[in-house]
Amino acid sequence: MKKKYQIVTYGCQMNVHESEKIAGILEEMGYERTEGEDADVIVFNTCCIRENAENHAFGNIGALKKRKKERPELLICVGGCMMQEKGMPEELKRKFPFVDIVFGTHNLWELRRLIEIKSSGRKKMLVSIHDKEGEIVEGERPCRTSYPNAWVNINYGCNNFCTYCIVPYVRGRERSRKPEAILEEVRSLVAEGYKEITLLGQNVNSYGKDLENGITVPKLLDQVASIEGKFRVRFMTSHPKDFSEELVKVIAKHEKICNLVHLPVQSGSNAVLKAMNRRYTREEYLEKVAMLKRYLPDAELTSDLIVGFPGETEADFEDTLSLVKEVGFASAFTFVYSKRKGTKAAEMENQIPEDVQKRRIMELVALVNSLTRVKSERYLGKTVEILCEDYDEKKGMFLGRDVYGRMGYFKSEKNPIGSFVTLKITEASGISLYGEEV
Repeated sequence: MKKKYQIVTYGCQMNVHESEKIAGILEEMGYERTEGEDADVIVFNTCCIRENAENHAFGNIGALKKRKKERPELLICVGGCMMQEKGMPEELKRKFPFVDIVFGTHNLWELRRLIEIKSSGRKKMLVSIHDKEGEIVEGERPCRTSYPNAWVNINYGCNNFCTYCIVPYVRGRERSRKPEAILEEVRSLVAEGYKEITLLGQNVNSYGKDLENGITVPKLLDQVASIEGKFRVRFMTSHPKDFSEELVKVIAKHEKICNLVHLPVQSGSNAVLKAMNRRYTREEYLEKVAMLKRYLPDAELTSDLIVGFPGETEADFEDTLSLVKEVGFASAFTFVYSKRKGTKAAEMENQIPEDVQKRRIMELVALVNSLTRVKSERYLGKTVEILCEDYDEKKGMFLGRDVYGRMGYFKSEKNPIGSFVTLKITEASGISLYGEEV
């Protein structure tokens, strides 16, 4: 019988895709996936962007102590961003000495070797953390789990050093993949039947700055969207300071590139933006939005928003609310500021009380949800093209997203997963649409 593996993933799309790479390594080693308690290898791919993610990871790792005692041969591996935090491997070793392997974001590709060493009889915890980012490893064979969607990394790391963010410290400096490798990967995915390609990077707009061939993200997007076949292209995440007119022109040029841009603003207050080291102003952000709308009047925007950043006044918070209304985001990820050890913001004065943070986030969420409902209601009676992604067992309906990322549910006598389906929208509920095939 084949040995089995389980991967527990926390955090962003980057982590989701890296878990696919971990799965690819394990399947090449002869393991097969399981979601039960019969796993022979369990890998935690951790996130340290927010404290809650760390707490969840620690809780789930600790819950395995009894199972490890009952099955000493079970391999427990912990990797990802948390392990790149200073002192975290030592803390893990102190709290959970039964963990077998600890690895970081810079040496994911070493997991096979680490498992082989541990399986050969090594008793002690095996810790392998690279402090510095190395060369990009190509030729990985991820075991993709999100058909008909596929994630494609185009660059890694971040040079921005926003004061609240730990990413540059755990992901390293920006490094770009060679365009030839990216294009080859996309062509292969399209040939395999994938219908939506999302180009990934902590800041996709910085792609190519470290290369000497003159490639930029607009040029790369142009080449990706020129590949033959019917498929969609998305990209994330964009930093507003690097969001250019050249990029918007490329989006307008190709029907394949979705007219939905994720452009995190974080705050509508210039004072808070400066304290965050975002390197743009409210006015400059709104100018970028206006520029996008000039070329693509039907384009939609999504965003990330943080409330309760150190020193945020009521006037600053009102500035965020007014910006959200002015832009009219299709949706937004909303967060309460969370201290992250090692960042500048964690040492700032005027930390906002929890009750104030809670009130502000509730008000912001209510506003964002109201805008989302209005946009959903505009779909009623219209026909839209949905890329069918999955089947919802509870609803008894298939589901998929349109080019703007809006989820649509529908019934079908055949299995349309992986196909583009035209729906007439008959009902709108919050962020979800319901329709009939036409």
